[in-house]
Amino acid sequence: MKFLLLLCVCFLGVWPAWAAVSPADSLLAELRTALAHQHEYDAQRWNRITVLTDAFHSAKGNDAARFELGLRIYDEYKAFKYDSAFVYSQKISRLAERLDNPEKTEVAKLKLAFILLSSGLFKETFETLESVRPARLRAPDKLDFYFLQARAYSDLGDFNQDAVYRPAYHARALAYADTALQFARPGSYEQLSMQQFRAVKTRNLARGAALYHQLRRLPDLSLHQLAVSASTAAYIYTLLGRDDRAFELLLTSAIADVKTATKETVAMFQLSNYCYQRGDLENAYTFIKEARAQAAFYKARQRQIEISHVSSLIESRKINIIERQRKSLRVYALLVTLLALAVIGFAGLTFRQVRRLRRAGRLISATNGQLHARNEELRQLNHGLQEANRIKEEYLAYYFHNNSRYIDKLEGLKKALDAPLAGKQYAAAQKLADGLNIKRERQELLRGFDTVFLRLFPRFIEQFNALFRAEDSFQLPDDQLLNTELRIFALIRLGITDSEQISRMLGYSINTIYTYKTRVKSRALVPNEEFEARIQAIPAV
Repeated sequence: MKFLLLLCVCFLGVWPAWAAVSPADSLLAELRTALAHQHEYDAQRWNRITVLTDAFHSAKGNDAARFELGLRIYDEYKAFKYDSAFVYSQKISRLAERLDNPEKTEVAKLKLAFILLSSGLFKETFETLESVRPARLRAPDKLDFYFLQARAYSDLGDFNQDAVYRPAYHARALAYADTALQFARPGSYEQLSMQQFRAVKTRNLARGAALYHQLRRLPDLSLHQLAVSASTAAYIYTLLGRDDRAFELLLTSAIADVKTATKETVAMFQLSNYCYQRGDLENAYTFIKEARAQAAFYKARQRQIEISHVSSLIESRKINIIERQRKSLRVYALLVTLLALAVIGFAGLTFRQVRRLRRAGRLISATNGQLHARNEELRQLNHGLQEANRIKEEYLAYYFHNNSRYIDKLEGLKKALDAPLAGKQYAAAQKLADGLNIKRERQELLRGFDTVFLRLFPRFIEQFNALFRAEDSFQLPDDQLLNTELRIFALIRLGITDSEQISRMLGYSINTIYTYKTRVKSRALVPNEEFEARIQAIPAV
């Protein structure tokens, strides 16, 4: 009994040492918090993009201003979303051509090459870089050009993993890095980061680690620059065999990436691989899922290939561990029942096993969360199907009602014409035919369409007008439900997007329909390419 009491005292005595929080634990907690608020950081970037995009569209006719705004929009997209960055690289290229400015033309090519490399399009990257004329660039842009060449050959060597070609690629990367250093300001972030890059390639690891500390001391170091330098330093410490320090640096880099809404990144993927190697399956699964989402959002092709291999390993091991832990649970429940008197003696083992089971429970909870998300997607899909069925029911009823009315009218007209025609009273028959008011019939048909549509979408006009300034909104007389412009976009909301079909339904030429649509979109607050999508998002009752 005294021995058991002594064991309890010893156990309680060492507990505070176990509970001590390491730097990695603090950084892990900070990363989880950042991931929980990731949508807020993304929203901040989207807000900046929206402001710049609005200014870009408002600067029509001023190509010089649009070029500068296009560069800023590109900078927001380049590490965030590849396809949008690609679009704006094309726009600034066309603006540079219209401005007939050779320097801006070369800068546009340089921007295109950067995102092509980030997306893993090596062939296109080298073709674009070969077309750049560095003599036309200013010194800062020359620095970017040569460092981008160095990165391209370095990434290609790492991607190929070929013992024959890789040394040549890395030699060219070093040569371009040396050239880039000639244009870097001494003591600047650019100079230190290129020297760090060079230290990695030459395996001067002590120098690379020292350069990271110099980078951290820079007064104007941005979060994105911190993420890049910390990620490089993590690789250096991995080569030095200091895995704990490498793990802390990867956490630092990943936190900075999340807070800056950077999607073109390697830190999260490397974190997942590191956790997997250490047997920390919970964090490995969380981080590989996030890395996969980032790569898919950005469309980084080579990153998706790298991630898919590690992801499959983690998924497989996760399933195996959950299955093993389920079996272990039954075994340990039996042991606890049989060996109740030895609970204190086996306290350490039991405590460790309980922690493992809790991890498994959190993994199961995460999986349940994914199932809940899928159920929510199905619910939204069902809602969309119900809306579509409601629209079909309303318009089928309207169709049959209208057809019945027109058949009745035709039958009445036939009966009215039978007598004059039988008596060869053609003047009377002509008079009956002239009595048909086609214009009124079409108006009644359209009014019937308007009535059914506004019954399905009672807030359509209000939400349509929300896309315009107050002075450009559509105000209708009390006796009018929809006008021609609103009717065109009402048909688009119903899924009829073909202008030719709309023209036949409304009795206008297709050119008239195009004119109406163009005129409306030009007054809208949202870009033309988003307008119809915003219309189709207006909900039914």
